Amino acid sequence: MAGTPDEDTLAAAEAAHLALRETVKLDLSEPAGPARPPRQGARAAVAARPSSTVPWLRTGIAVAVNAILAALTAVGPLAVLVVLAVVVAHGEPTPAVTARFSLAGWLLSLGVPLTTSFGTLSLAPLALAWLACWRVMQGGVNTTRALRAQGSRDPRRALIAGALFGIAYAVLAGLAGWFVDSEAIEVAPRRAALHGFVVGFVFATLGAIRATDAIRVLARGVPTVVRDATRTGSVAALLMVAAGGAVTGLAVVLRASEASSSLTAYPGVAGHAGATLVSLALAPNMAVWGAAYLLGPGITFGPDTLIRASGVAVGKLPVLPAFVAMPDDALHGIANALLGLPLVAGITAGWLLTRRRLRPRNGVIPPVRWGHLLTGSILAGPIAGALIALACFAARGDLTGVLSGAGQVGPAPVAVGVIAMGVTALGCLIGSLGTGPLYREDGGQPR
Repeated sequence: MAGTPDEDTLAAAEAAHLALRETVKLDLSEPAGPARPPRQGARAAVAARPSSTVPWLRTGIAVAVNAILAALTAVGPLAVLVVLAVVVAHGEPTPAVTARFSLAGWLLSLGVPLTTSFGTLSLAPLALAWLACWRVMQGGVNTTRALRAQGSRDPRRALIAGALFGIAYAVLAGLAGWFVDSEAIEVAPRRAALHGFVVGFVFATLGAIRATDAIRVLARGVPTVVRDATRTGSVAALLMVAAGGAVTGLAVVLRASEASSSLTAYPGVAGHAGATLVSLALAPNMAVWGAAYLLGPGITFGPDTLIRASGVAVGKLPVLPAFVAMPDDALHGIANALLGLPLVAGITAGWLLTRRRLRPRNGVIPPVRWGHLLTGSILAGPIAGALIALACFAARGDLTGVLSGAGQVGPAPVAVGVIAMGVTALGCLIGSLGTGPLYREDGGQPR
């Protein structure tokens, strides 16, 4: 038929039309739908959030709740002890009296002095102080989580968390001081708030640094020898305090009869239990005092009593098992070997410094560097001395109503710290440089 295209023309037109169409090859291994972005871990997502997205209202509530819980953790055990003491003494505990005495004990553990009809009391029981500070560190960790800064490695976030918690803890301590302040127990509320802020800020910041992992960022700017010296000096100070605690426990055991007879000054079950609990609360203080005794300066109990290894001037002592067990004479004979325990602590810390330098890094044990060991050992002395002096400062206080005169109890921080500095430096030099030749540079193992 005329005007009808033939089959060849139709086939060519259809092929051209199909060539103009766009085709896409389907990948059946992937699900249908729009592509999803790769998933990120929770820590990376938190770190990527800008600071403007921090929920400050929720953070403020979390800080207040954690500060209250931290205070209740320290006050709660004291309230239980107060109630038990009153019940055993056939009295009737009232909420006001229980709260007042419990809060007074908490403030005393923070270093706040109390003034009573018997005199001034500022000797902080370090066992209760440790409980309070540990709970504050946990509050710093929880505050960091509320700030969404966990694992951020940002030191500024750690400082913000510590400052917020310190302010909340200061408010609670100030309110507690205002409530406790009365004719029976006089407290300065402003000083209580200041102590609460210092304790809250310092220990909450330490907890926040651990939670944010900011210690890695801070350590990068510190030379390796300073980091090793800090660790070595801290170990030496802890070992010295442990040696002091061991010597104190040994003295209590050797004079167990005198210590137990002192309980007769507190009649009844309540009196015996109270004297025992007070001695246990002062156990960390006694450990620091034992370290001061071994280092040489000794311990003072008011203006009339000085207890040290070279000689003892005994005056009036509080009637407690821990105090009655104090030595009443200078060391003699083989007992003088105990005075070498601080040096042994320094030698042990120096040996651990050498072992730490020989720790494998990337599968390779580095050779011993004598200059590094020498510098680290010398720098460890001032660090240990500062820590011991700080411990002596925290472990001393005033017992004017119990002792005559000024009533200061505890060691002299500066004198003990200076001697601890020299003993630590000497011991670390002996421990690190003396054990260095025992190791081969190829494998780091003892000969």
